[in-house]
Amino acid sequence: SSGINAEWPLRPGSKIQQHLNYRMRVTLQDGRQFVGTFLAFDKHMNLVLGDCEEFRKIRQKSAKSGDKEEKRALGLVLLRGENLVSMTVEGPPPQNTRQRPAGHKPQQNLGAAKAAGRGMPPQPGLQGPVHGVGGPAPGMMAPRPGFGPPGFSGPPRMPMGMGPPGMRPRF
Repeated sequence: SSGINAEWPLRPGSKIQQHLNYRMRVTLQDGRQFVGTFLAFDKHMNLVLGDCEEFRKIRQKSAKSGDKEEKRALGLVLLRGENLVSMTVEGPPPQNTRQRPAGHKPQQNLGAAKAAGRGMPPQPGLQGPVHGVGGPAPGMMAPRPGFGPPGFSGPPRMPMGMGPPGMRPRF
């Protein structure tokens, strides 16, 4: 045992989990800082920040002018845990500004992920086009005997017991 608890960040009520939805400042090894809404993390401490902005210091050529800080808006960002140095709280989670009617129940499975493809049975709504829409009827493309160009009787047939040219006959 290495002494590291792989389930540490996933425990309910853990310190890191208490800061979800907070506005956080994250510092990386290269000195860049990211400020955004802390949305998610995993066992590797990879972080997802929403409405994120990057701040980085630009060294000036002349020593008397000092460093300049450059800011740019990034939006939704995934930060690799291997590069994190520190996390600090910038602000509390936003308050819910919408008022809910009395007796209102929260919706269940809102935004729930559903598997699709790769061996899973198809889910309603994910099966492709509806039958009869966007293509020929099922029997339309099947070859029919007696149809085709004049003098065409179908593919050539070989006598029984003979294979394709260059192959030994089977006995």
